[in-house]
Amino acid sequence: MTDHVRIGVLGAAMITPAAVLRPARSSTVAEVVAVAARSTGRAQAFADKHGIPRVHGSYEELLADPAVDAVYNPLPNGLHGKWTLAALEAGKHVLCEKPFTANAAEAEEVAAAANASGLVVMEAFHYRYHPLAVRIDEIMRSGVLGPLRHVEASVCFPLPVFSNIRYDYSLAGGAMMDAGCYAVHMARLLGGDEPEVRSARALLRGPSIDRAMRASLRFPSGHTGSVHASMWSSTVLKLSLKAIGENGTLSVFNPLGPHTFHRLSLRLRNRSSAETFGRRATYAYQLDAFTDAVLHGKPFPTTADDAVKNMTVIDSIYRAAGLPLRQPTA
Repeated sequence: MTDHVRIGVLGAAMITPAAVLRPARSSTVAEVVAVAARSTGRAQAFADKHGIPRVHGSYEELLADPAVDAVYNPLPNGLHGKWTLAALEAGKHVLCEKPFTANAAEAEEVAAAANASGLVVMEAFHYRYHPLAVRIDEIMRSGVLGPLRHVEASVCFPLPVFSNIRYDYSLAGGAMMDAGCYAVHMARLLGGDEPEVRSARALLRGPSIDRAMRASLRFPSGHTGSVHASMWSSTVLKLSLKAIGENGTLSVFNPLGPHTFHRLSLRLRNRSSAETFGRRATYAYQLDAFTDAVLHGKPFPTTADDAVKNMTVIDSIYRAAGLPLRQPTA
């Protein structure tokens, strides 16, 4: 591996075409070369549909393939940690879908292995690599808003298919895991790394599964925050973030999918502005960052250590809501 990255895919997840396959087709340095699924037939059907040349009948076979340099891990939440660790043991770089693991303790285990391996392990918060998120980070670091007072992030979308794996506790499901991991990550981007969870309230689908969650935060510098995540509630769709400072307010509509309609608004005491960005997919920017890290050692923000911080907040929200932590799938 000197000038391109050969990627193997674990599973036949619905997100894979958007997250990896389409971006790889337009990349000069990334190629999806193999797929493995729960059965050879399922893997073969996926490979035939998407033009993937190599098929493996098990995840272990794919990890043993010397023609694979890196692994994309879009398995159910409860399996992320297990198979990321297995990929590292096999000497593969990993692009792991969010949330990184089932809980913070597992994230710490994976981060320790990642740091010891010298391999690239990236949590797939694709939004973070788009110029929109880069601009948000730039504004927050500039101090133009003045001392922060409050930040908030909402990721709410309708998913009334209750048989979906996102509602399965045994697979580490829940609204805070699948939607809320984004909201927590964005709140941390605006407000700082390690907020304290002051309170949380869940709407339940079952005894342990949250279909929606609200949480109140306080950051070490004294400003407050809130996150709102939902897969099914009266808030059908809300994708937004906001930072309020003494000098003004930053507001963003649809920070997760800038390739569709989005808007960044900055209102200061003496001026207001609005910005939009190009429609190149967030996933394409993410794949660029992943291959740059693998081939050239370029740093990136969604590291395994960052994932530990994000999962720590998620765990604290579940505790505050009186719900059990998610657990790895056996």
